[in-house]
Amino acid sequence: MRKILIFLFSCFFSIHAHDIAHGQSIFPAKSDQNSSILTIYSSLEEVLAEPLIAVFQEQNPDIEIQYYDLQTLDIYERVIQESDGGQNTADLVISSAMDLQVKLVNDGYVLAIRPTDPQWPSWAKWQDSAFGLTFEPSVIVYNKTKFKTLKPPANRSELASLLKDQDSDLFGQIGTYDIERSGLGFLFLARDIEHDRDIWSLVNAMGASGVKLYPSSASILERVSDGKLSLGYNILGSYAQSWAATNSDLGIILPEDFTVVMTRIALVPKAAENPELSAQFLRFLMSEKGQRIMAEDLELAAVHPAIKGDNTASAFREKFGTRLRPISIGPGLVAYLDQVKRARFFERWNRALRGE
Repeated sequence: MRKILIFLFSCFFSIHAHDIAHGQSIFPAKSDQNSSILTIYSSLEEVLAEPLIAVFQEQNPDIEIQYYDLQTLDIYERVIQESDGGQNTADLVISSAMDLQVKLVNDGYVLAIRPTDPQWPSWAKWQDSAFGLTFEPSVIVYNKTKFKTLKPPANRSELASLLKDQDSDLFGQIGTYDIERSGLGFLFLARDIEHDRDIWSLVNAMGASGVKLYPSSASILERVSDGKLSLGYNILGSYAQSWAATNSDLGIILPEDFTVVMTRIALVPKAAENPELSAQFLRFLMSEKGQRIMAEDLELAAVHPAIKGDNTASAFREKFGTRLRPISIGPGLVAYLDQVKRARFFERWNRALRGE
């Protein structure tokens, strides 16, 4: 009986314990010495984060990592509630909700640290408090078999024309984000308007073509891949690239008029229990080694300008040049978090879908 108990105990703690709390995974320290605990709230799926955590713990065997895989709004609300309640919150927060991350900085919930080298792009950092880690374009995806007799659109004007062409037979075959349910979809469309004031005519054309709305990139990619949809608009490029790697029927277009690029933002809350550990992990994420792991193992394009080769910001810029429009980290991101402005935006969106 004692041997059985020892065996079960060792199995429980061998690699990491999952679901100890909702969305929580524990990666025990590799060392037998007294360990420090680093707590991370992240919208990046735990399975994707594991290669980064493994290498960091090889370099820092005395650090245990508690990783919470959470939705972006949950992360934002949790940091505020814990901080305002006088509790410790995460040591490090990583989220694709750029606007919510910047609002945390703007509202005084974040520490200023200096983990970067002078090469880090100015658009990907703000006030020594918010740091962009990835380079992820918004793309158009299409099913190649559905476009055997049609030329895929190279830009938004061609897409609008294609949707208005009755011979294209694309009614009910277009998918995009439901911006009232998807923060990322809202962010992409708000940036589209910054670069193209005529974007509402495209939304009109999508509405007239029976566009279908979804809460996530994955739900659209699944339907385009299996042919239930012919085309998806404003899809997160990193996810599209991952799907295309195993589905030869999925085509990807970076619009030639302009391509919006988002980044996942990392920050250290003021209410962190171990800010020195979070700064250490952040330096690793922004190092050449950490960025290379992101590009090669996580399929998230690296920001670091010294990283060359496929799936890097450098490679994207060499290939696509000025059409790339990275979303700068800064106060402009919080403009549409104003509830009145947001309500007006949603009203304009719904009117455009109705053709008004």
